[in-house]
Amino acid sequence: MGTPEFPDLGRHCSVGDCHQIDFLPFTCDRCDYVFCLQHRSYTSHKCPVANNKDVTVVICPLCAKGVRLNPNEDANITWEAHVNTDCDPSNYQRATKKKKCPVPRCKEALTFSNTIRCKDCSKEHCLKHRFGPDHMCPGPRKLEPTFPFANNMLRRSQKVEPRANSSSSSSSWWSSSLLNAASSFRSSAEAGIQKLSIATSEVVQKAKDGITPSSSSGDLVEQCVQCPARFSNVGALIEHVEKSHGNSLQPSRGRVTIDACPKCSKGFQDPVLLVEHVEREHGGTSRA
Repeated sequence: MGTPEFPDLGRHCSVGDCHQIDFLPFTCDRCDYVFCLQHRSYTSHKCPVANNKDVTVVICPLCAKGVRLNPNEDANITWEAHVNTDCDPSNYQRATKKKKCPVPRCKEALTFSNTIRCKDCSKEHCLKHRFGPDHMCPGPRKLEPTFPFANNMLRRSQKVEPRANSSSSSSSWWSSSLLNAASSFRSSAEAGIQKLSIATSEVVQKAKDGITPSSSSGDLVEQCVQCPARFSNVGALIEHVEKSHGNSLQPSRGRVTIDACPKCSKGFQDPVLLVEHVEREHGGTSRA
């Protein structure tokens, strides 16, 4: 066997009737014998342990699971062990139910070769409805932010109703601006009226507390517009006007009463405007 240069080259076939020398022999992976090209298969050399490494799987009709049969064990024993241990009949519907295309009125079963997963909605569809317009794809999902302040901003933005177009958004902005300006003007006017009423009530209260005009003091700064009488304070002047000229101050129907500033003789229809004019232009006194 072999040559003087390569004494270990080639081996004889293990089949008794053959014994042919083969320089490229085959070794059986089951019985570990050497065979020639003609007897290399299991059936040709009748390998006695050919079935030791076979893998046989039987599908259970109850749970649709695969049960592997052991070559060195009886198949009935293997089957009983499976039924008594891990057989779950409730798994049959999940295992045997075939996935179908989620598009309405499409009955195409989804298999390995005809299933396409949409990148936007992450759903599986058949080849016919693989494009977004075909299966009415809603688009990619919005990612949830991981920061707390981003979650708050997202909730606030979701509470705001979406505006139809730019014109509606601009009109709503103008309307909100006008409402804000009107509310601020109203609040300022109410605050001014409240301050004026407080000042008037203080003056009247001081007049009622017993402050009377004194002509001998020589400090008569307030003059009546109806008569030459002078008084030391505004409260005394108001009391004098109410007592002496109360009937003359009542305007007749269709007649407008004008109050004149005692310092600059400027006329005002509203006494409140007259008081504000005196405080603003003449430093709060009507002394001539």
